[in-house]
Amino acid sequence: MTTGVHTPMPGAAPLPRMIAAQAVLETKMLLRNGEQLLLTVIIPTLLLALFSTVDIIDTGAGEAVDFLAPGILALAVMSTAFTGQAIATGFERRYGVLKRLASSPLPRWGLMTAKTLSVLVTEVLQVVLLTVIALALGWSPHGNPFAVLLLLVLGTAAFSGLGLLMAGTLKAEATLAAANLVFLLLLVGGGVIVPLDKFPDAAQSVLGLLPISALSDGLRDVLQHGAGTPWADLGILAVWAVVALGAAGKFFRWE
Repeated sequence: MTTGVHTPMPGAAPLPRMIAAQAVLETKMLLRNGEQLLLTVIIPTLLLALFSTVDIIDTGAGEAVDFLAPGILALAVMSTAFTGQAIATGFERRYGVLKRLASSPLPRWGLMTAKTLSVLVTEVLQVVLLTVIALALGWSPHGNPFAVLLLLVLGTAAFSGLGLLMAGTLKAEATLAAANLVFLLLLVGGGVIVPLDKFPDAAQSVLGLLPISALSDGLRDVLQHGAGTPWADLGILAVWAVVALGAAGKFFRWE
């Protein structure tokens, strides 16, 4: 029997395969984390079910679920792209995980791309789950699906940039506290559950410029009122996305 000669071919796997493998790993870790599931699935689901069935907050004319569902979808995007990603990335940075990954064949931008893909996969699952629950509660969505998709993509970009900026500049413990605090503040003052017109006029003009307000109001205009493309809200989200992602790319520290 003749023994063959095999020439070793060391080297990294193709870049798309590395990014896909890292994205799958990031998604699995996110879905296995109890705190992340609480933020991304349980809290939005409970808020949607509770405030749609119990008359606690005046959401105006029409069914409460028609007002709440778009806002809860916006909250789901924020919980995953901002709060969850900031906390997870902050502790990965603290424990040296990012430093080790940065020395692997996967480039740093590839790692960030994988994290973004993981966020998008999680958001798709969130949107499907919340949509099914909202429809079961009597939700009647309207409007252009393309406008909804554009709002969700820009909202994801804006919140992802803010989350990475926080995780890459603050200590892990500070990121944990700040991310949860911002989540609670924007939940109350971002038009998610409480309509912005319930706040004083001076506060409305400021709150309306927040990314969560632009996302929730834009989704509400399309899905509840059947409006066309909400260019003003898209513009606000685009500005936040460009500024946040640019700042994250410049100031993010890997160690």
